[in-house]
Amino acid sequence: MQGDLFSTGALAFSNGPDLPLQREQLLAWQQRLHAHQAPLFRGESADAAQGDLFGASSDDAAAAIDPLALTPLAMSFWRWPEPSHRGAAIYLVIDKPAQLEQPLLLYVGETLAAERRWKGDHDCKAYLAAYGEALQRCELSAQLSIRFSCDVPRATLARRALEQQLIQRWWPPFNKETRQRWATPFTAEL
Repeated sequence: MQGDLFSTGALAFSNGPDLPLQREQLLAWQQRLHAHQAPLFRGESADAAQGDLFGASSDDAAAAIDPLALTPLAMSFWRWPEPSHRGAAIYLVIDKPAQLEQPLLLYVGETLAAERRWKGDHDCKAYLAAYGEALQRCELSAQLSIRFSCDVPRATLARRALEQQLIQRWWPPFNKETRQRWATPFTAEL
């Protein structure tokens, strides 16, 4: 019976106009993400993180980037008259939900030109807008920031490899590689 399908929570992350994301669903989604990321923010190793089969530590470069040691900037940083960062960078979008012990790393990206990356279209901007709207509808607040690590390889392939290491370490929900893992409700194509 179709009515049972809707009452069982099988559509837990439908955020269409008829079935808005509920507060409990959003909090549960944040909590699942937090369960994976909180140990990493505390500097503990992530048992669930994929390791190298042969014992080499390819995750060293990713582990060396401490998101909380990077300067947080407002998400509107790209509108400032003078860019705060220039050149090659890895950037991280973070939220700090009040009810959680640690922040949530929502997105990891890389760029050759930090001063220009967010000035145009960027999928993550749309995900963050949808995330913010969902939080607002559920009467929750966002404390979003973006942080840049500029001590990264200038060579595109090496920088992208570092980005992928960070994605595999943190599993940020707005990156395409991990959306299915988190059933991310904010990235559906309209």
